[in-house]
Amino acid sequence: MDVRKLFDLTGRVAVVTGGSMGLGLQFARALAELGANLVLCARKVDRCEQAAADLRQELGVKVLALRCDVTNPPEVQHLADRAVEEFGRIDILVNNAGISWCCPVEDLSLEQWNKVMSVNVTGTFLCTQAAGRIMIRQGKGKIINIASVAGLIGAAPEAMDSIVYSTSKGAVISFTRDMACKWAKHNILVNAIAPAWFPTRVTEWILDHRKDILLPNIPLGRFGSDHDLKGAVAFLASDASDYVTGQVLVVDGGSSAW
Repeated sequence: MDVRKLFDLTGRVAVVTGGSMGLGLQFARALAELGANLVLCARKVDRCEQAAADLRQELGVKVLALRCDVTNPPEVQHLADRAVEEFGRIDILVNNAGISWCCPVEDLSLEQWNKVMSVNVTGTFLCTQAAGRIMIRQGKGKIINIASVAGLIGAAPEAMDSIVYSTSKGAVISFTRDMACKWAKHNILVNAIAPAWFPTRVTEWILDHRKDILLPNIPLGRFGSDHDLKGAVAFLASDASDYVTGQVLVVDGGSSAW
């Protein structure tokens, strides 16, 4: 098959959680640029609606904007049901919704721990389960979990002091590998992307105030850009990765190679 056809997503349906801004919007835009129709969801639906309007106007794809708290099973099921009602199928799921909490381990409360684990781990499970049931009926699908390089390596507290975030992303990586084994028989491919430092609303303060600590540990000498993740999600969502499952694609400027 021509390599350009391998990456063509025309007519595919992609659900992107946390898709209204930041990395989620970068993932959504990449898939739309390849022709996919989108379902964007977040807790603040007004942001989703604005992102959806922009993508419709700029790229001419169909975009459904929905409110969804990924820790709430009825809302997650509603997300899956509405996607099928609107488009008839779900071909791609990008589990991007996530939060962090930075503070020393000795000061982290159980409530803070549970909140991050609920969104990052339980939310990934619930969305995977709901979309996966549809993919099983279809006989195929692509699931892309957004992990982090923090789930693969440790970090000095001066660089990143969030034990619960790194733990949750390590869990997402283990979840990815085991789900790939569980659902391979259904032709559902499950992979993860592990970014390092990218400018977002959440990371803005850290990148501004700890640049001198972080950049020396990145061989490429810069933070990620607004397009550095597009190729990764395009590859894992498309037919180009049809023999790739249970893998973690690290996009970190080489920081984990030190």
